[in-house]
Amino acid sequence: MPMEILGQQFLQLDFVTALQVVALGFVGGVLSGFIGSGGAFFMTPGMMNMGVIGPVAVGSNIAHKFGKAIIGSKKHGELGHVDRKLAAFMLITAAIGIRIAVVIMKALFKDHGSGHGGESSAGADLYISVVFVSVLSVVSVSMLRDILRSRKGEDSQPSRKIVDFLNRFRLPPMIHFPVADVNVSLWVVLLGGLGTGYLAGTIGVGGFVGVPAMIYVFGVPAAVAAGSELYLAIFTGAFGLLNYGFEGMIDLRLTLLLYLGSLMGIYIGAYGTKVVKEIVIRLATSVIILLCVVSRMFAIPVYLRNLGTLSYDASLDVWLNGASKGMLYVSGLSTTVLILVFVFRGYFQRRRVQASIVSSGPPLMGSQLARKES
Repeated sequence: MPMEILGQQFLQLDFVTALQVVALGFVGGVLSGFIGSGGAFFMTPGMMNMGVIGPVAVGSNIAHKFGKAIIGSKKHGELGHVDRKLAAFMLITAAIGIRIAVVIMKALFKDHGSGHGGESSAGADLYISVVFVSVLSVVSVSMLRDILRSRKGEDSQPSRKIVDFLNRFRLPPMIHFPVADVNVSLWVVLLGGLGTGYLAGTIGVGGFVGVPAMIYVFGVPAAVAAGSELYLAIFTGAFGLLNYGFEGMIDLRLTLLLYLGSLMGIYIGAYGTKVVKEIVIRLATSVIILLCVVSRMFAIPVYLRNLGTLSYDASLDVWLNGASKGMLYVSGLSTTVLILVFVFRGYFQRRRVQASIVSSGPPLMGSQLARKES
């Protein structure tokens, strides 16, 4: 596919559209800081709803995620939560998974037609949406199930059923990962890396598979899994950026605008984790992911009609696209507003506490306290 043909289909940016992309980045950044995810589950479909063709939305978001992964990995590294050896082994097949995803994306994208959801991008957009819905619906439902288990007082620790089952076989060679303090078969690690890379390259959301795989399949502690996945995301993001960039599927204007919004939002979201209960964070994560899934489901019939596999009145496309865009924006904005309310309420409460401590004067020392008691 000639690069100049794809370039002609990049989104036409005006001031209002640019502000929408910045807003997408801001909401994605707040969600990223609040729930510990890259926010791609919101930004990728958000760009597609704005008219960005699927492959460019994924590629631009991968380029955006690459920079954020560096910052997040550095913080986790300072806390000792990064197992570089585990990330290195997963990277071997993660790179292969990314390349497979890019090749499939390129094959599905035709070099004729125009615009998002048209003949040229309908196949790729449908493919991205189906993978998105399939994977993230399982993730959101699983998270809701775990929340219900913890509310009922059941054991909320990660299940070790898969870990214990695989340990019976101990497929050689077994590799020891020092920071995570686990022994895992090389073949299991490579398979996990392949899945992580494929999904990162297909929908820009690899962590939703990589982190659960480390926890539930490898037996890695949750904090180490999060830190190691971010460290891995530096290299998968760089490799994905090179692959999508080589195919002309990255719009750097979108990437920079996303950065402008997300770098402001991520600190607000991170502060929110200090003033909001963990179960509320998990509930917000599962609900917004589920709403993003439903939003993508509204767009799927449009792609099917453009491919000629579904027949209905074309005038319904406006309503389906509107429903998809509206649900995504309402879910993202309402969650962001709720987080901001928690953040500002927690901030002002902390300020009042600090002011009351200062107004009460310095604490009494030993001799002063003795005289006061006498």
